[in-house]
Amino acid sequence: MTEQHQHQHRGHRAVVTDAGRPLPGGTPTPGAVTVLPTPTELHEDAVRRAGGTLVGLGDDTRGIVWLDASDPAGLQRALTTAPGVTWVQLPFAGVDAFASLIAEHGDRVLFTSAKGAYAEPVAEHALALTLATLRVLQKRARTTTWGREPEGVSLYGRHVVLIGAGGIALEYLRLVAPFDVRVTVVRRSAEDVPGADRTVTTDQLDAVLPDADVVVVAAAMTAGTAGLLGAHEFAIMPDHARLVNIARGGLVDTDALVDALRSGSIAAAGLDVTDPEPLPDGHPLWDEPGVLVTPHQADTPDMVAPLLAERVRANVAAFLRADGTGFIGVVDPAAGY
Repeated sequence: MTEQHQHQHRGHRAVVTDAGRPLPGGTPTPGAVTVLPTPTELHEDAVRRAGGTLVGLGDDTRGIVWLDASDPAGLQRALTTAPGVTWVQLPFAGVDAFASLIAEHGDRVLFTSAKGAYAEPVAEHALALTLATLRVLQKRARTTTWGREPEGVSLYGRHVVLIGAGGIALEYLRLVAPFDVRVTVVRRSAEDVPGADRTVTTDQLDAVLPDADVVVVAAAMTAGTAGLLGAHEFAIMPDHARLVNIARGGLVDTDALVDALRSGSIAAAGLDVTDPEPLPDGHPLWDEPGVLVTPHQADTPDMVAPLLAERVRANVAAFLRADGTGFIGVVDPAAGY
C-alpha cells in the first residue's frame, strides 16, 4: 500500500482530554446495555465489540447509549422506565440540553458525553472559518463583480485568543501551530494548556481581548458562560478582530454582535452556531457583509457516526470493567459539562 493510499484512509480520531480522571460519583454497576431511541447497527455493534450484552429497555438495563441529542425528555422517560440504570452515554460533546436531567440523576448515574470525540472535524471547521474571515471570503462569495481594492489578512504571526481548553481547543492549537501564531487560552482553571503561549482564567478575558486578532469560541455552554461575549467585550476588541464560534450560539450575544459588526467594532465573524438556531430567514446576520454562517455542520453525520461508535465501544468496555477506570468524556454534574 502506498503512503498516499494510507493517508486517504486515516479518518478522524478522538482527542481525549480526561483519561484517568476520577469519576464524580461512585463506580457504576455493570450490566446489560440498551441503545435508544432508535438503535443503529453501527452503535449496537460497538457495544458487542466491547463485550456488552444488548437488551430492550427494562429492569435488566444498567447502561443506556442515547443517540438523540434533541430529545432529553425521551431520555428522562427511559430513566424512569429503567430505574436500575447506572451509566448513560450521551451523543454530543455539548450536554446543555440535558443539564436538568444530569442534575437530577447525577448522584446515581454516571453520564459520559462525546467531548473530544468530534474535536478533529470541528477544529478543522474552526480553522476554515478563521482563514475565510481573515481572507474576507464571506465578502468574495457574495459579490458578482471583480474587486479592485486589496483586502485580506494573513494568519501568520497573529494573536489568537482561544476560549475553552477541551478537545476542540487542543486540536485547533495543533492545526494553527504551523502559522506561528501566538495563542492565549482562556479557561475556567489556571492549569496551563500545552501548545498555548499563555493560559489565563475566564476573569482575565478583558485583559487579553484588546490584543486579539482572532477570537475563537470553543467553550462549553453552561449557566456561567451564557452571553460570555457581549457589547462590552466587542467594544474592547480591535476593529480588525475576527470572531469564530463553533461551540454554542448562546455564548455570544447576537444583538451585540450585529451592532459590533455594523459599527465596525470588529471586522468579521465566522459562525457555525447561532442564537437563535436555526437562524431565521431574514435575520440581520444573513445580510451582514462581514459574516459567514454555516448551519451547525462543523461535523456531519458521516463524520460523527464512527467517532461516536468508538466512544461507545471504549465506554462500554470501561463500564464492564467495573473498577471506575477507562471512562472517556465524563460529565461533571456540578460543572455541567
